[in-house]
Amino acid sequence: MSKIEKWLEKNTFHHGEFWDILAMIKEKEKKGLTISLCIPTLNEEKTIGKEIVIFKSELMDRYPLIDEFAVIDSGSTDRTCEVAAQFGADVYLSKDILPSQGFKRGKGENLWKAIYQLKGDIICYVDADIKNIHPRFVTGLVGPLIAHDSTQYVKAFYDRPLAFSQGIRPSGGGRVTEILVRPLFSLFFPELTALIQPLSGEYAVRREVLEQIPFPIGYGVETSHLMDVYMKYGLDAFAQTDLDQRVHRNQSTLDLGKMSFGILQSFLNRMEAYGHVDKLPEMSNIFRQFQAEGNRYEQTLKEIIEEERPPMITLPEYRKRFGRTAPNA
Repeated sequence: MSKIEKWLEKNTFHHGEFWDILAMIKEKEKKGLTISLCIPTLNEEKTIGKEIVIFKSELMDRYPLIDEFAVIDSGSTDRTCEVAAQFGADVYLSKDILPSQGFKRGKGENLWKAIYQLKGDIICYVDADIKNIHPRFVTGLVGPLIAHDSTQYVKAFYDRPLAFSQGIRPSGGGRVTEILVRPLFSLFFPELTALIQPLSGEYAVRREVLEQIPFPIGYGVETSHLMDVYMKYGLDAFAQTDLDQRVHRNQSTLDLGKMSFGILQSFLNRMEAYGHVDKLPEMSNIFRQFQAEGNRYEQTLKEIIEEERPPMITLPEYRKRFGRTAPNA
């Protein structure tokens, strides 16, 4: 049996294995763990309310599995923050967290600042656009961390039917994974291909791991996480949980192209940083696409710069807040 096959057998779970929330709470308390739930948002007023109602009522009020529940917003122009506060979540604007570090717009920025703002030993991230939200999106991810001390980082995977005006298509999604990320991992990091959906936006991680890794502020954050954690801790640090199904809005091919461009930047930068390739040539940050109107074709230009935030442990403010020592101190 190959290492990947052994890992899949040992480290792949189904959310149904963590149905007994009371038992999970007992084990969490026995180990002295606290859990924070973070939903990063930008203009998600249509779905954020339902997510908060489900998670708060089932995993805080009924069963005290979650100790802290926060929405961290990038600057929504709709009613996302108002709705989130109305339904009982703690709401923070990313720009107000660590103001000494400034503000950069992007999901990765929200995830990074959550490490400073939230207090949990485990931080669980869940995207804000899930239409079939259910407590399993949290219990299935924190469960392996509570049960297994050696597990550091738990990723979600699921069937991803896409919502169309005609209804639900029974299969699909994961296009960037299958066309870009999985081929790259197959070439350079074969063991990481064991992760079924490396780009899933739902995962739970121990604070000690999150604080040690840099965060791209944009599209490359999930891919970079996997590479950095793998290089530092190895494949056995990971686990993954089958959450059955996730219904969310579809993205256009043009948007997926922009995502791929950002991911590729982060990937190549890490290949150089790890010493896997010689010095890369200077790369353009301009992504070029075409749009057509009749017989006329116009090239569109989009600047996409995968800026990165440093490991949180390197910030004096963070070390003071959580009583950490400086790296290599």
